[in-house]
Order: sequence, then C-alpha cells, then structure tokens
Amino acid sequence: MAVTVETLEKLERKITLTLPVGIIQNEVESRLRKLARTVKMDGFRPGKVPMNVVSQRYGYSVHYEVMNDKVGEAFATAANEAKLRVAGQPRITESEASPEGQMAFDAVFEVFPEVKIADLSTAEVEKISTEVTDAAVDKTVEILRKQRRTFAQRPHDAAAQDTDRVTVDFEGKIDGEPFAGGKATDFQFILGDGQMLKEFEEATRGMKSGESKTFPLAFPEDYHGKDVAGKTADFLVTVKKIEAAHLPEVDGALAKALGIADATVEGLRADITKNLQREVKYRLLNRNKQAVMDALIAKAELDLPKSSVQAELDRMVEGARADLKQRGIKDADKAPIPDDIFRPQAERRVRLGLVVAELVRANDLAAKPEQIKAHIDELAASYEKPADVVRWYYGDNRRMAEVEAIVIENNVTEFVLSKAKVTEKSVSFDDLMAQN
Repeated sequence: MAVTVETLEKLERKITLTLPVGIIQNEVESRLRKLARTVKMDGFRPGKVPMNVVSQRYGYSVHYEVMNDKVGEAFATAANEAKLRVAGQPRITESEASPEGQMAFDAVFEVFPEVKIADLSTAEVEKISTEVTDAAVDKTVEILRKQRRTFAQRPHDAAAQDTDRVTVDFEGKIDGEPFAGGKATDFQFILGDGQMLKEFEEATRGMKSGESKTFPLAFPEDYHGKDVAGKTADFLVTVKKIEAAHLPEVDGALAKALGIADATVEGLRADITKNLQREVKYRLLNRNKQAVMDALIAKAELDLPKSSVQAELDRMVEGARADLKQRGIKDADKAPIPDDIFRPQAERRVRLGLVVAELVRANDLAAKPEQIKAHIDELAASYEKPADVVRWYYGDNRRMAEVEAIVIENNVTEFVLSKAKVTEKSVSFDDLMAQN
C-alpha cells in the first residue's frame, strides 16, 4: 500500500490510500459465501439459497461494509506507520484518479498538536488556606438548630418579627393588572431569612394577625421572572398567622437526634469540626487546582484541533439538552441550542486537557494504583459502611476512570506548585464557603 502524507494547514493532514480491487472483491465474496450458509429466504431451505440470489439481495450492503472495514484498517495502518497521533475521525472520500486495478481514497484529518510549556518557575500562583475556627463550628451548630426548630402560634396582638414564621395571602398587580406568580394563599415564610424580597419583608415586619397592607415592590433588573424584572408592582398582603420559632437546646439530646455516636456537646462539636475540615480541604484543593490550571494554560503554546473542540461542543450541547429534559422542558431533545455559547468553555477544556496530558507524559505524573486506592479510601471514610463504598467504586470502570482523572489533576497541581512562584494567602472560613 502506497502512503502519501500531506500537510494542508496547521494540524490538518491528508493521506492518500490505495487498495487493490482484488482484495475488496475477494473479501466481499468470502462474506457472501459465509452469509449464504445461514441466510433465510422465502422459497429456500436454510443454507440452500443460490449465491446469485444472495449476491443480488445482500451484495451492496456487504460491499459497503467491506469498504468501510478495509479503508479503516488501511488508514489505521498508514497513520501508525507515519507515527501520526490522529485527533478525531478522518473524512474519507474516494479519489477521482485511481491507478489501474486499485481503488484510491483521500483521508483528511487532524493530528494532535505539539504542546510547548514554558518554564514553570516563572509561573505565578496564589495558593489560599483557611482554618476551621470555633466561630465556624458555632455557626454550623446554629444552622443545625434552625433546621430542627419548631413553631408555636403567637398571641393575636403580637407583631411579626425576625425568625417568626408568617402565613400570608398576597396579590401583586402591575399597572392595575395581575401577573403570573403574583398571587398566593396561605403562603408561609420565615421573616428575616431572605426568602422574600427586601421590600416584602419590610412591609410584613411589625404587622399583626388579621392586618392587611398595600405597598410598592420594585423587582430587580436581574430578577429571575423576566416578565416582571425591572418593574414595580403594588402588593396587597394580609397576615393570617404568626408563629414564634423555638430552637432546640445545644445538649446531648440534639447530638443524639443528629446521629452523633458520642451523644454529647463535645462529641457534636468534634463531629462538626471533622466534617467542616473535610469540606474545607475539598474547597481549598479545588480553588488552588483552578489557580494552577489557569497558570498552566498561560504558560502553554499549542494549536487546538477543530475536531476535538467540536466533539466537546457536541457533548456540552447534549448535556444542556439532558438538563432541560430533567427539568421537564417539553421537546428538550429538539431544543435549538447554538453551540457558540459553549465555545470558550469547550476550547478551554480541550486546551487544558492537551496541556495536562503533555505535562503528565513528560514528568511521569500518571495516577498510581496506591494513589487511587488512597483517594477512594478517603472518599469512603465519611460513609457509615466504607467497605461498601470502596466496592462500589472498584465495581465500575467509569467511576474508576473519574477517580483516576482526579488523582492525575492532583498530581499536576502538586507538581506545578513545586515549580511555580507561590504566594500564600489566608482567607476566612466564610469567604471560602461563599465561593462557588
């Protein structure tokens, strides 16, 4: 087989493949004979269908199948001999000019780029850290108490105040006309929790059961309801019931209700501290990993394979459609979603994937079995039955691949941090938890 490789532009290449016609014909005949031994057709016993009938019925499809197989094999062999790292699928078309007794094909495709990574010692990375303080534990205890609060009706003449649960009827109108979602009956919310817009809470605060009030409410420009965003509505609210909140005491009973093995206040705080430290570790790792990846991309030079970017775009669009379907959107699988809105993210993913792969290859940063095991053991430790979780991971290749990818990213992060100019920065617990 003669192989010719041409460079078209940047990463695009073309290989001209030639196959002897006789090889194609022999393979087609071989497959048709094999098919004739089992094919069933009306009027003939199995295995007794004449070859000319089999050929007439199945010849085209078998020929098409053989062509795909043989051309695919020829392309793989040629690419391997030329030591080409092919990105995506080739576009193969039959050539107009074929030598006598041969069939010629042009395969146009992309190759993976050469990735050049500059000296990482010149990269600058900000690495953040934080501590789990007593104040953070106190705040979490209060959240847990609120989650288990009970309510008791306040006297009829009591005014609504923060932490009360208020039951109201309300109706809003814009320019005298009702609007969708602007009316509710027996609607409950906790005053001061920020569930309602600020003007709504301010109007309700201080009202008593049985009272009504009309007040203006200006919807923010970025309000999720686009029909009312940026507009001002007049609301009529009637308070029907006010209930005072009662939070459980911080004692052994609360610890027991939360399933803490050491059902004491000390045991409760120790368990909360352990969980917060785990969450802080996870968030710090992700935040610092993001900073490393940003620095790594900035130090890399490469061309992006269009086919790889398009494949990533296709995955992201399908993911968006699946998300719409999960939300109950009708005909979500047919929704027109322009892939350009995902292009910057898709290009970043492809770029980062290629850069990370090169760094891993050049510096032996692949995930080792003991690292994968340690990561799974750490994930399983927070569950009631860790051994079951470990088996769950090892029982699925896809889940194992996800763990392996995380371990590789962690290896890359540590490697870059060991080379780069690292600036340490301490952030508060609240600031860290507020970050996405």
